[in-house]
Amino acid sequence: MSADAMRIERPTTNSKLFAHTRWDAFPAAAGLFCFAYFLGLYFLFPHAPLWVMLVLGFIYSLMVNANINGVGHNFIHNPFFRSRLLNRLFGITQSIGCCFSQTLYDAVHMQHHKGNSDRQDEHGDTLDWLSIYRHGHDGETENPWRYVFLSFFRDDVGAIKRELRKRKNGDLFWGNIELTAFATTLLVMAIIVPTSPIHFINWRFILFFLPFWYLGHCFSYLNGYYRHYGANPDKPIAWGVSSYGKIYNWLFFYNGYHAEHHFRPKVHWTKMENFRQSIVDLQKQEGVRTIKRAHMLGFLDPDLPKRGQREGEAVPPLGGMSNARSK
Repeated sequence: MSADAMRIERPTTNSKLFAHTRWDAFPAAAGLFCFAYFLGLYFLFPHAPLWVMLVLGFIYSLMVNANINGVGHNFIHNPFFRSRLLNRLFGITQSIGCCFSQTLYDAVHMQHHKGNSDRQDEHGDTLDWLSIYRHGHDGETENPWRYVFLSFFRDDVGAIKRELRKRKNGDLFWGNIELTAFATTLLVMAIIVPTSPIHFINWRFILFFLPFWYLGHCFSYLNGYYRHYGANPDKPIAWGVSSYGKIYNWLFFYNGYHAEHHFRPKVHWTKMENFRQSIVDLQKQEGVRTIKRAHMLGFLDPDLPKRGQREGEAVPPLGGMSNARSK
């Protein structure tokens, strides 16, 4: 393959606000909208019917998934703003809106790229903390539903903080700030009922909110599972599974191009389509797996490999994927 095809095309801009392109205003606005939506749930809860709140809560779950995998993900690889302080402040809004730490997510995600959903080694461990093989047996991937519903509880905060400490760039400090920010926000929401006059002990809102928060993160793990299920951990160009639906990639800021992303993680989301076109022949040659549906619906894919099959056996002939690849 020519050097031109392997080149990472980075956008440039003369904007004094944005680091790479003014198009990053869209994911930044989406992240702030998620933050505002979360606060809106809190203030609306005492006044809206339960059925309305249940619908809005489910939308919040979907929004958390899209925000983590679209906004937060792109923000890790290509921070939106020139100002380091502005990037830190945006990370705090992300952390409060999704009730997690954006900086701790950064550490976990970088570990994900070190291992690329690798198989277990001779000690039964994986370099990638999120690997779908990490808690599997006999060299197989983990059952998807165990992965989806248990991964939320598996984060090793101590290991994550040790990775941040190694960076020696303030990330550990800011990660703690983010943890404190969202924990304090939830504590205030649990204590104060936003009514006139104010009431105290807002247990009904917390009882309503926590399942949708958990569900949002489960949706995120569901996405992650099918972004790697059927991929080939032994081939860099095939480390991920891609889905090329237009609406899906608009909503997730082109994280559907996941094989391309793992092959070259620094490619900006606005350049992902062009990058894919430059390597599509090599992808076909190496049997890169694609699916026709959004990754969250990957379990509905008609060509889904059976668990236990090796990737070389699982990937159908190129003709079976021609429609998906041609989109």
